[in-house]
Amino acid sequence: MNAHLDTLEPQLLWRHFRTLCDTPRPSGHEAALVANLERWADARGLAHDRDAFGNLRLCKPASPGREAAPGVILQGHLDMVAQANSDHHHDFTSDPIQTRVGDDGWLRATNTTLGADNGLGVAAALAILEDETLVHGPLEALFTLEEESSMGGALNLAEGWLEGSLLLNLDSEDRGEVYIGCAGGADVVVEAQLPTSPIVKDEVAMRLSLTGLKGGHSGMDIHKGLGNANRLLVRVLRALESCDVRLVDYHGGTLRNALPREAFATLAMPAGQRETALGRVMALEIELRAELAGVDDGLALALSPSEGESAEALTAQASHLLVAALHAAPCGVERMSSEVPGVVETSNNLGVVGLEGGRFHLCALVRSLRDSATADLADRFTALFDLIGAQVRVENAYPGWTPQPGSDLLARFCRLHCKKMGSDPAVKVIHAGLECGILGGKYPHLEMISFGPLIRGAHSPDERVEIASVEEFWTLLRALVEDLAR
Repeated sequence: MNAHLDTLEPQLLWRHFRTLCDTPRPSGHEAALVANLERWADARGLAHDRDAFGNLRLCKPASPGREAAPGVILQGHLDMVAQANSDHHHDFTSDPIQTRVGDDGWLRATNTTLGADNGLGVAAALAILEDETLVHGPLEALFTLEEESSMGGALNLAEGWLEGSLLLNLDSEDRGEVYIGCAGGADVVVEAQLPTSPIVKDEVAMRLSLTGLKGGHSGMDIHKGLGNANRLLVRVLRALESCDVRLVDYHGGTLRNALPREAFATLAMPAGQRETALGRVMALEIELRAELAGVDDGLALALSPSEGESAEALTAQASHLLVAALHAAPCGVERMSSEVPGVVETSNNLGVVGLEGGRFHLCALVRSLRDSATADLADRFTALFDLIGAQVRVENAYPGWTPQPGSDLLARFCRLHCKKMGSDPAVKVIHAGLECGILGGKYPHLEMISFGPLIRGAHSPDERVEIASVEEFWTLLRALVEDLAR
C-alpha cells in the first residue's frame, strides 16, 4: 500500500510517512504504531522507553565530539483525526490510508483525512534519527498520544523524564512561518435527559439534512467564514418552530476539533404543516447559500419523509428550549487579539451535537490565547445550559504557550531560514492547541519553536500537503539540528 510514496523526495522522510499511512492510528488506537516504532528502534540500536501514559521516547547519542551540545527534542503526536466522507466507508482502526499524488503537486488521501497532521512531523523526526550523515548533539524524539482527541499524551506526560533543553515541535502547517505561541483550550461537555412524548396520529416524521460544507480545523480555520453545520441546522430548526415541529433526534459533527460538515435531524410535525415546512427549507437553502457564497459553496439543505419509524419526540417545550439554547450558544470567533494583529484570541466550535431517545449530548471546544478567557467562555456554556436543566462539565483544559520572541533558538531558526530559503520567516502565534503550552508547563526550562510543511484542510477529508514544501521543511529541520550541535 502507498508504494508511490517511496519515489518522493526526501525518500528517507517519505518512507517513514508511508509506514504511518499503512498503520491505522486514530486517537486512542496508537498501540500498533508504537510497537512498530519500538521494533524499528531496536533494529537500529536506538534506546527507547515509554512513560506511564504510553508516550514514546526514542534517543540517539550525540555525534562524536558533539556530546556537550544542548539536547534537542524532536516532538510530534502519533495520532490522526479520523474523518471520512459520508458516502465512503473507512474503518480507521483497521484500514490503511490510501494516498494519491495530484498533478498539482499536492498529496491527498482518497475520501479520508490524510494524517499529514502530524504524520509528516513524526516521519521527519524518525528520518533525523536514521540519517547517519547528520552531525548532531544528543537527540530525543518524543511522540505523544491522543493529541487530537484530548491532548491526553501531553497532559499526562511524565515530569523529569525528558533531558533536552531545546524542543522543536513539528506540528505546524504553513511554509515560511515559525510559531512561538499558541492558544489554550478546554472541552465543554453538555448532557441532559429531556422529556419526550408519543408522536400522535396527525403528526408525520420528516428528515432534515444539511450537507456539503467543507469543514476544517476548528482553530486555524475558525476565522475564515466557513459554515458550521450545527450552527446552521439549528438556525433552520429555529425557523421551522412556527410549523410546530418537535425534535425526534439530531446528529451533527463527529469531532470537537473539526468544523462540522454535516448535520441531520428527524422532526415530528403536523401533517398539515409539511408543505409550509418544505417551502421554508427551500427558501432557507437559497438564503444560506447566498451568505456562504465564495467561501463554502457546497451547502445543500433538504427535508424529506423519514424512512425509519419513530415513536417518541421531545415535548414541544423541551424541543423549543433545546433549540433556543443551541441557537444562543457561542460559536465561531468571539474576539480578535489586540496584541497580535490578525490572530483570533478567543473562539468556540460547536463540534458534536447529538440527540437520541431524549438523551442530549454536546461537545464544544473553547480556545483562547488567554486562559482566563477560555474559562469565562466555558462558564457561559454552563450558565446557558443550566437554564434548561442540563449538566455541564469542562474537561481536558490545557494552557496556552506564552511567546518568547527573544529566544536564541528562534534567532538561529530565522537566520537559517533566510540562508536556506532566501527570506525571513513570518513569526506567528497560532489559534490552535499545540502541545507546547502543556509541555512548557511541565518543563519550564525548555526553549521551543514550532514549524512544518504546508498543509491545508487538516481535520477534514480535504486534507492535503504540498509535496515541495516537505522537502523545504526537511532542509530546514536538518540544517537546524546541525547548527544546534555547534
